[in-house]
Parts: sequence; structure tokens; C-alpha cells
Amino acid sequence: MTNLSISAPAKINLFLHVVGQRSDGYHLLQSVFQLIDLSDEVILSRREDSDIIRQNPLPNISPESDLVVRAAKLLQTFSKTLLGANIDLIKNIPIGAGLGGGSSDAASTLLGLNRLWELDLSKATLMHLGLQLGADVPFFIHGHNAFVEGVGDKIQVMDLTPKNYLIIYPGVAIYTQTIFSDPYLTRNHSAITIFDFKEKFPEANLFKNDLQDVVVRNFLEVKTAIEWLENYFPDTQVTMSGSGSSVFCEIPNSNDSHERLTNCMLNLPKRWQGYKVRSLPRHSAYNLISTIN
Repeated sequence: MTNLSISAPAKINLFLHVVGQRSDGYHLLQSVFQLIDLSDEVILSRREDSDIIRQNPLPNISPESDLVVRAAKLLQTFSKTLLGANIDLIKNIPIGAGLGGGSSDAASTLLGLNRLWELDLSKATLMHLGLQLGADVPFFIHGHNAFVEGVGDKIQVMDLTPKNYLIIYPGVAIYTQTIFSDPYLTRNHSAITIFDFKEKFPEANLFKNDLQDVVVRNFLEVKTAIEWLENYFPDTQVTMSGSGSSVFCEIPNSNDSHERLTNCMLNLPKRWQGYKVRSLPRHSAYNLISTIN
């Protein structure tokens, strides 16, 4: 095999709590990650030389900060392979939206090049490498909806009920480090367990996105998007995903939900993007690599 195309799905955070901070500055989190069917496409071809060539690079993103290039070079260095790759990316997930697009692209690059370069590295090894690229990357390599803790390194598989969601991207990119460095961020949310989530979500008022208050304070667009969704869907909870800027809600199973959804999408403000998405049970590349090999 010399060519491979891999879907790179987005995720939403059903909740996100900041439960502490390590001495090295990394924040300790708890969240449930839900995969959705909004996806980028990573297109890889093997090179017989050692060059990593990024085809059609994204505007204003240097190779040094492009996560797919960094992922390829990290894997190349770790494995000591003499092979290279051409990497193209069809981008559908908005950048800086809190939907994990860059992390998912990096994960799919690691999974794909592990196959194309015939490295036969285990999923655990790829997840360890992925953590060096970003806290969300191991989740996407793991490939299953999950209760995620720590700095993204503790992952427990969860089977979640299939649902439809409406996501609004209000046209502003937010970078995670900006939010986590804010002095007003809550960093001592009481820890919960996976059993708390299974038994009490979403009825109990135990689950929120701790980053949301900081983002809303600093980005009027996100505050407006939350209010926009609440106006159309007052019977469901509106939550920000990740560090923003996207916000989402479950589409309720009511007689008028289709009409409300249609009106919401037709009347979106300029520069906003709306996505009706379906939850996924697992990553489409889940079986690309065995858990133990």
C-alpha cells in the first residue's frame, strides 16, 4: 500500500471540568468526548525518500505549527524510518472551534503513516506519541467515545446513546492556551466519576464547561451564539465545546424540532456556520490498527 485516505472526525465535549493544575502548569481535566460525523479528510502517500511534503498547506499556518506535519516528523524520528510522505488535507472542521479538528488530523496522520510505513506500532505507542502533540490526540487514536481525565492520558470507553446535535460556529477562532492562562478560570471543580455521569447526566446540574464563563467574558460572539441557540431551542441545554468557539445543543425529539432547526439555519448571521451532525459510536479508522500488536 502506498496511498491512504483517512477520515478525521470532530468531537464535542458533553461536559468539561478543570479539577486541578500540575506543578508544570498542565491542567487536569475531566470530560466526556463524543465523536461526531463532521470530519476532515487526511490524504497520505508514501515517499521512498525521507521528505515530508505538505501539499496545499493551510493559509497562515507554518509547517512548524501544522499538526499533520509535526505528527509525521515525530513518527518518522521515533521509528527511524527512511521513508517520507506527501500529506494533503481536506478541511471541513473550523479552526479554533473547540471541535478537536487539528488533533484529529494529527491522530489520523499517525494512524495512516503507521500503516503506510509498515511500522506495526501499537495503539498504546501511538497514543503516547500523540500526547506530545496535544491533549486530545490520544483520544482520537484510541477511537472510541470516552470519559477522559488527567491531561488527556486517562481514557475509559463509553457507549453513548446515538443523538443528533446542532453546532454553531460563530466565525471566531479561539486558541486553547489563551483560555487556560486566564486568571479567572475555575481550576478546582470537584472531581466526579464515570458512574456519576452515567447515572445523572444530563438531569443533574453537575455538568458544565468550566471554560465557558471565561470565553463568554472575552468573546461576545460566543455569548451571542449561546443566546441564539437558546432562543430556538429553550427546551435543551446549550453548551460550548472545548475551549470554544463552537456551541452546540441536542436537537430535541419534538414535533416542531425540524421547523425550528430549519429556521435557525436559514437565519444564521453572516460569517456564522451551522452544522447538523450525528453522533458516531467510534472512529472510522478504529480497526486500522489492533489494540495489541
